[in-house]
Amino acid sequence: MRPVHTERHLIDRIGWLRAAVLGANDGLVSTASLIVGVAASAANPNEILVAGSAGLVAGAMSMAAGEYVSVSSQADTERADLDRERGELAADPAAEREELARIYIDRGLDPTLARQVADQLMAKDALGAHARDELGISEVTTARPVQAALTSAATFSAGAALPLLVAALAPGASAAYRVSAASLVFLAVLGALGAKAGGAPLVRATARVTFWGALAMAVTAGIGSLVGKAV
Repeated sequence: MRPVHTERHLIDRIGWLRAAVLGANDGLVSTASLIVGVAASAANPNEILVAGSAGLVAGAMSMAAGEYVSVSSQADTERADLDRERGELAADPAAEREELARIYIDRGLDPTLARQVADQLMAKDALGAHARDELGISEVTTARPVQAALTSAATFSAGAALPLLVAALAPGASAAYRVSAASLVFLAVLGALGAKAGGAPLVRATARVTFWGALAMAVTAGIGSLVGKAV
């Protein structure tokens, strides 16, 4: 007896993984950049911590609201398409069966087999077959607004807490340098974890996250220094 062939795919993680990586990266980069920029303006330690804390709270709420609104818009579009498809199936099932068969023919099946497949799939779940093969909507990729909002808010807060903690433990003139160095390490770890969870190339993902984080902090530090000298 041949052993059962099993495959382990990671595409089912795409919904929460995208929101988690985006939230953590945004929290870490934006809060670290804010702290570095304020520190570069020669602010005192209390002002740096207040700015970082406000950035954490405001950013987490913004991420949650933004993700919920954007993913809800996607969900509304999916529902509208499904409602439209449901009506078309009720009005003209023969045309919908031919449309589904045409999709399979375009993918490489011969016409006879394509129509047999369309008949069997529509007999079991006509709307599901059209949602998956015509509209590209499946259980894996369907929009989940609440999940995206909560994931983004939680991971943003976790990412933002790291540079804020470094700033609290290392106050003074060296805060900008210490926060920058620690944040680059955190970003490298975040990039590696995201790549590992998604099965992506480790070095490329880590380098990409670290480069853009370093650029953001450098630009913010330069602006903070200029503003600090001007005022």
